[in-house]
Amino acid sequence: MKKTLFWTLAVVITLASAYYQRKTGPTYPKNIEINIAENLIKFELPRSGDSNEDHEIVIPKNNTFSSAQIHYRRFPVNESFSVINFEQQENKLIAYLPKQAPAGKLEYYIAFQTSESIETINSEHVIIRFKGSVPAWALIPHVIFMFTAMMLSNLAGLFALGKVEKHVFYGKLTLILLLAGGMIFGPIVQYFAFGQAWTGIPFGWDLTDNKTLIAVIFWIVAVLGNRKSPQYRYTLIASIVLLLIYIIPHSLFGSELDYSSGNVVTGFIGLFF
Repeated sequence: MKKTLFWTLAVVITLASAYYQRKTGPTYPKNIEINIAENLIKFELPRSGDSNEDHEIVIPKNNTFSSAQIHYRRFPVNESFSVINFEQQENKLIAYLPKQAPAGKLEYYIAFQTSESIETINSEHVIIRFKGSVPAWALIPHVIFMFTAMMLSNLAGLFALGKVEKHVFYGKLTLILLLAGGMIFGPIVQYFAFGQAWTGIPFGWDLTDNKTLIAVIFWIVAVLGNRKSPQYRYTLIASIVLLLIYIIPHSLFGSELDYSSGNVVTGFIGLFF
């Protein structure tokens, strides 16, 4: 009964933390609500795009405004905003942001002209980052290994908390999956997406790379500490560290194209974007 409870809790904690990361991460669509003539209009603005094609932006058509435009500029370049008009297709408005090189970013917002006056109402500013295409053979194992490692880490921590010696076995599995998903397939995914395999310490401050490195170090210490006899505190600490690392928003400090030099550097996407 205890083991069944721990398995259930591990799955629940993993799913909850994954959902939290998805909702708070700066690369997932931004939910926008804007009030025009006492009408609330809701839509999503993407924050991740494909470098191989212009990115489609879709907003609902509404009679409370007469027209809408995208205002955009390269980020973080100090330049004037360019403007693209939306075009109507059935009951929606569509426009396209120009594609950027991998790790290139655009800052943009939507401007609405009301139908009863010349008043302009602007939406929030959003940052979209473009990336290269990642093949399924690299992305799918990366996601599966990292998700499973997180679940087994939670399970090992719960087993250690409950003084169940099998925490040692699941700790070893966690480390193996972290190494495979984070240190092998992770750099491969990043290379296809942004042209660089590793931008963490000592080459940069990429948050995702450094989070993975810290988690691997803690789990190496835990596995080595459990070689001769079960040391519950090592496993518990490593599992807590990985959980805390996992719920930090993904890609907050990540690859960013320096438009002046053409190099990919470590940039920052604030949560308010």
